[in-house]
Amino acid sequence: MNSKTTCPYCGVGCGVEIMRDAGQVSGVRGDKNHPANIGRLCVKGSSLHETLDSHGRLLKPYVDGLPMHWDDALNEVAERFVRTIEEHGPDSVALYLSGQLLTEDYYVANKLMKGFIGTANIDTNSRLCMASTVVGHKRAFGSDTVPGCYDDIEKADLIVLVGSNTAWNHPILFQRMVQAKKTNPNLKVVVIDPRETATCRLADLHLALKPGSDTRLFNGLLSWLAGNDYLDQDYINRHTDGFQYALDAAVNSAGDPRQLAEDCDLPVESLLTFFNWFGATEKTITFFSQGSNQSASGVDNVNAITNCHLATGRVGHPGQGPFSLTGQPNAMGGREVGGLANQLAAHMDFDEVSIDRLRRFWQAPNMATQPGLKAVELFQAIERGEVKAVWIMATNPVVSLPDADQIKRALDKCETVVVSECVSGSDTAKYADILLPATGWSEKDGTVTNSERRISRQRGLIPATGEARHDWWTLCEVAKRLGYAEAFNYSHPHEIFAEHAALSGFENDGSRDFDISYFAGIDRFTYDNLKPVQWPVTTDTPEGTSRLFGDGRFFTPSGRARFVEIIPRAPVQKPTDRTPLVMNTGRIRDQWHTMTRTGTAPRLFNHREEPFVEVHPRDAAIRNISNGTLVKVTNSQASYFARARIEEGQRKGEIFVPMHWNEAFTSQGRMGALVAPVTDPLSGQPESKHAAVQMEPLNEKWEGWLLTAKSISVPEVDYWARIPKTNCDAYHIAGLDRVDSWEHWCIDHLGEADLWIEDPARRSFRAAGLLHGRLNWVLLITPYNSFPSTDWIDQLFTQPSLDSQQYRYLLSATNVEMEDPGTIICSCYQVGTTAIDKAIKQGCGSAAALGEKLKCGTNCGSCIPELEGFFTKAG
Repeated sequence: MNSKTTCPYCGVGCGVEIMRDAGQVSGVRGDKNHPANIGRLCVKGSSLHETLDSHGRLLKPYVDGLPMHWDDALNEVAERFVRTIEEHGPDSVALYLSGQLLTEDYYVANKLMKGFIGTANIDTNSRLCMASTVVGHKRAFGSDTVPGCYDDIEKADLIVLVGSNTAWNHPILFQRMVQAKKTNPNLKVVVIDPRETATCRLADLHLALKPGSDTRLFNGLLSWLAGNDYLDQDYINRHTDGFQYALDAAVNSAGDPRQLAEDCDLPVESLLTFFNWFGATEKTITFFSQGSNQSASGVDNVNAITNCHLATGRVGHPGQGPFSLTGQPNAMGGREVGGLANQLAAHMDFDEVSIDRLRRFWQAPNMATQPGLKAVELFQAIERGEVKAVWIMATNPVVSLPDADQIKRALDKCETVVVSECVSGSDTAKYADILLPATGWSEKDGTVTNSERRISRQRGLIPATGEARHDWWTLCEVAKRLGYAEAFNYSHPHEIFAEHAALSGFENDGSRDFDISYFAGIDRFTYDNLKPVQWPVTTDTPEGTSRLFGDGRFFTPSGRARFVEIIPRAPVQKPTDRTPLVMNTGRIRDQWHTMTRTGTAPRLFNHREEPFVEVHPRDAAIRNISNGTLVKVTNSQASYFARARIEEGQRKGEIFVPMHWNEAFTSQGRMGALVAPVTDPLSGQPESKHAAVQMEPLNEKWEGWLLTAKSISVPEVDYWARIPKTNCDAYHIAGLDRVDSWEHWCIDHLGEADLWIEDPARRSFRAAGLLHGRLNWVLLITPYNSFPSTDWIDQLFTQPSLDSQQYRYLLSATNVEMEDPGTIICSCYQVGTTAIDKAIKQGCGSAAALGEKLKCGTNCGSCIPELEGFFTKAG
C-alpha cells in the first residue's frame, strides 16, 4: 500500500510519508518527493501520528443521545430532512461544511444540496478565511485563480507579506523564504502587519500599520507608482480595463505620502522605502492571508494589492504576482466544487447559462437557482427559525464563528442538528440531535488542493476507527434514502473525482479557469497513484500548469483583467470609551483551529499551554497588569479569561488573542464570542481582526496547578486551562474567592488528601490523593511566578505505588533529580529556555550554533525566529 499522503493542516499542502510498526502508524516524516515541502514538516505535521489515539473519538452513531445502528441513524437523518422540506420548503435545510473535508466529500454535498434538494444553503468555514480572496480574484481576473506557484519564492527579488504570520501559520513556506534569502543576497522581504510577529525576523522592513489601513496603503502605492514612472503602460493598455478609475480613486484617497503615512501610522521614510523597493523590483511577489481577508473591507484589500501588480504587469510571470495563502488544507478544493453558498461547482456562478449547464450535467431535478445563506447569516437564520435543520460536517462553529454564543443559541433552538465528526466532545457536538462518526486523517481517502492549485492525494492508510464512515459515503446513503440513488451510486472516491473532472471540462473550451478534464476517465489504479499536480490539467497540459495569466489573457468577458476602484473604509468594529482596545485574532505556531486534533498531542502544548493575551507594556501598565497576570477581556457580548503576555511588538491600544481554545480546554477562552458578526458586504467574510474590547486584571485570590488521572473531571473553579500530559491531565486553576481551608476544599472537590502541607506565609498548599496506592491527583496552590515544572509529576501517575522520596518531592513540589526545562521553544526536540540559556553562556552565538549543539530549529525550523530573538535580547 502506498504510504504517502498529505498533511491535514494549513494550505501549504505538505506531502507526508508514513512509518509503520506492527501495522500501526509509528511516525511520520516529510515526503522528499512532494514539491510543496520537499521533505520538510512543521511541528504539527511531525506530530500527526500522536493524534491517532482512539481516545475521544466518536465511535458510533447516536440519535437523541442514544447509540444507534447506522441504518437507523441514516433513516432518521433522511426522515427529518424530508419532513422539514415537505413542511417548509428546501431552503429550510442547510449544510455547513469545512476545509477539512476532502474534495470528493465536498462534491457530493454540493451535488446533493444544490442539484437535488434544491437549495444553495450550503456554506463552509472557508467563508471565515478565503471568501474575500474569491471575490477579489473574480473582480480582477474574472475567475477565482491564484496566478503563481511556490517556486516563485526562489525566483523573486522582493517578497511582500501582508497580514500573514507566515513563520507560524505557513512554516514550510517560510523556511523556503529563509533559504531563498540565503541563496539570493539581493532578495528583500517586507512584512506588513500591525504586530511584530516571528515572521518579522526575516524582514528587511516591517510596516506596523494601523489596523484597517491596508486599502489606503496600497492605494498610496498605486498613486506613487503612477507619479514616479513605474507603470507598465503597455501592459495596462493591452491587457486591462478600468485603470484610470482605479488610479483616480487612489490619488484622491492616498496621493500625499506624508498624509498617507499619518493615516497608516507609519514613518514616512519606511513608507517610501517600501514604495521605492516595489517600484524598482520587477520580480515582486505579494503573499497575503487572513490579516487581509478577515475584514469588512477584505475584498477591497485583495483588489488594492492586485491593482498594484496589474499596474506593473507583474502577474503570472516567474517571481511575480499576488498570491493568496489559504488557511486550510482543502479550502481551494472546496472552492473548486462550489463549497461556498454563492458558487456552483467547477468555478461556475449562479447565472442562467451555468445553472442550465449544471442541471443538464447532473440531470438534476431540483437545481438551485440563486445563492444561499453565507455562514454568519445562515446561523442567524437558524436562530430566527427560518432554517430548521442543519447538518454540520468536520467543523466547530460554536468556537470558530463570530458572536459564538449566538451560534449556541441558534443550535439550541434548531429543530434538527446533525453533526458528522471524528471526535465525541467538540463544543458543537453537544448540540447535536444526531451524531455521525466520521473518518479522520489517515483513514479518509480522496484529494485536496493547496494554495498553489496543487491537487494531492490524501490516502486512507489505516482502518476506520470504530464505526466511522467516510463523509461522502454518509451523504450518498442519505441521498439514496431521499430518492436519488441513481445519481449517488458511488462505490469509491475515484468515481467521484472522475465525475468532478468531467464536469470541469463540460462545455468549457477554455472559457473557465478550473479544468482537470484530463482525469475525466481516471481509473482506480491511476487515482490511487496520482502524483501532485497543479490545475489546469487538460489534454494540452497533462503535467499540469505552474502559472496562469502570463499571456495577459483572463477569464473576464473581454479577456482583459479589471482594475477595481477602491474607496478606503474604516473597520466597522471601532473602539469606544467602554471598549477602548482593538482585539486582533489569529493562530499560534503549534495548535490548529479548535484543537480537536492537535489537542490530543501533549507536546503541542509546550510552546503555549493556555489561552493568552499579547499586550503592549503601556497598555498593561495603565491597567496594573504584569507579565503572567490573569486578565479578563470583555465587551457587551462575552468575556474571555487568559494569561497576559507583555510584548513590545504589540501596537499600543491593541491586543492579540489566539483562536484555538474551546470549552474542552479552558473555562472561558472562546475568542469568537467577543467578535461581532460584522462581515464584508461582498464576500460575507467576518471582520475577525477588529473586535472592540476592554481588559482588566482577573483579580484572582489564588491560583495553582491541579494534576489528575485522566478519568477525573476538572472541579468547578473560576478559571481553568487544561494542558494534556502523557499520563495525566494538568490544569492551571484560579479562583476569585478566598479558600478558608484547602483541606476541606480537597475533600469537597477531589476527595480526602493522603498527604498535604500548607505554608500560609507563602500562600502555598500542596496535597496529593491516592487510589489503590496509585497517584490519583496532585494539587499545588502557589503564586504564578512560583509555578514548578510538572512533567516529572506526570511520570508518577504511571507508578503502581510511590516511595518515600517521591512523597517528599510531591510535598516540596520539586524534583531535585530533574532539571526544569523552562519554556519549551523547540517543540520538535523539546528544547526549553534552560538548555538554551546554558548553551548561550557556553559560547553559542547564533540560532545556527544552538541548532548544532541542541538540535533546536533543525527539523521544521518554526522556532528559528524565537531562537534568534535570544540574541536580539542579548544585544
